[in-house]
Amino acid sequence: MEYQNIEVAVNAYVDFVVNDFVEYMNRGPLQNNPVYANEQIVEFKNSVKVKYSSKYVKIVSGGSVTAFIVNVDNDKQFKRGDLLKAAGWSAPARNSARGNVLEGKYSGSWTGPAYLN
Repeated sequence: MEYQNIEVAVNAYVDFVVNDFVEYMNRGPLQNNPVYANEQIVEFKNSVKVKYSSKYVKIVSGGSVTAFIVNVDNDKQFKRGDLLKAAGWSAPARNSARGNVLEGKYSGSWTGPAYLN
């Protein structure tokens, strides 16, 4: 699905991340402890934060930066909506985009965008 609005596209990406975490908890190590798994799901959902800046949208979950999304049209290497891995707290890894949220095409998990092949 393609999006015209960066905020809507970012929210769809956050939903993707949260849904992946829910699936992980339901099939993962806590599947036999649904009460604790649900507590972890609620805690994770509450930990996901979106921070807009002039150049990037930063996605934070569990106190760690998991992704950056390009939020400008004049980046020399990337286009608006490109999904980048985090190189650190304040900067993305600018080696390659891992998809584009405006195009609705990306891969990864609740831990962040997929690694390059």
